[in-house]
Amino acid sequence: MLVSAPWPGAPVPVVPSRNVRSRRGAANDGRRNGAGDDRLARTLNERRLFARYRERDDRAARDALVERFLPLATQLARRYHRGNEPLDDLVQVASVGLLKAIDRFDPARGTAFTSFAVPTIAGELKRHYRDKGWAVRVPRDLQELALRVDRATDRLVHQLGRAPTASEIADDLGVTIEQVLEAHEAAAAYRADSLDRPGSDDDQDATRVVDTLGGDEPGYRQAEDSATVESMVSVLSDREREILRLRFEEDLTQSEIGHRVGLSQMHISRLLRQAVARLREAAQVSEEPA
Repeated sequence: MLVSAPWPGAPVPVVPSRNVRSRRGAANDGRRNGAGDDRLARTLNERRLFARYRERDDRAARDALVERFLPLATQLARRYHRGNEPLDDLVQVASVGLLKAIDRFDPARGTAFTSFAVPTIAGELKRHYRDKGWAVRVPRDLQELALRVDRATDRLVHQLGRAPTASEIADDLGVTIEQVLEAHEAAAAYRADSLDRPGSDDDQDATRVVDTLGGDEPGYRQAEDSATVESMVSVLSDREREILRLRFEEDLTQSEIGHRVGLSQMHISRLLRQAVARLREAAQVSEEPA
């Protein structure tokens, strides 16, 4: 077949002959058939490995299956990787899920192993995030809702071109606004910050967060104790109060107290015992319910 140029001097397109097209089609068919043969060979090899592992508990066959499908576990770990969760930890979790899938898979059912392994590995990754990823333990349904809210927020940001409101997220997920707000509160419990970190991200020498937190004020306790003692010593005489002050405030011995107030050491000892006993009785009366 002759093909004329569209204008003088233009290159003439070359149309392959029927024989050339036939040879190219045969080559493409050969490649497709070759790929199909490779998949079939891999499938048969996998079935043989599963049969050896099931029938003879062949650990070498199990190791070969792990090596064969480990890239699948790694791919799923990358898919579930988010936040500051180390990817190596997720790969380890996914590998555990792969081992469980290999141990539980029954080739006699006729299903492909990947159809069984993917949900098994994904479930292991989800359990890891549920049980190990949260710094504070929250209910499972609230964890799942927090993840749904997070995904819905990202989707709505692309659709709306702005941050969605709680009402828009609730409408998208079919939940109440209160549930969305509760999910936001739960998401804050996913990861805890160190109290020893600097209070400012821009200044590493800034005051630590723990140094800015409030603490127990000892003055309140001292004021309460002083008020309690003041009310209790009212049952004592002036001389008994003075003896107690010299003994427990100035830390004088009984002999030193006797010398100061003009009494014998034995007399001071008797007065101390009587004063402490009366204070104990007053304390017991004050603790009794009205």
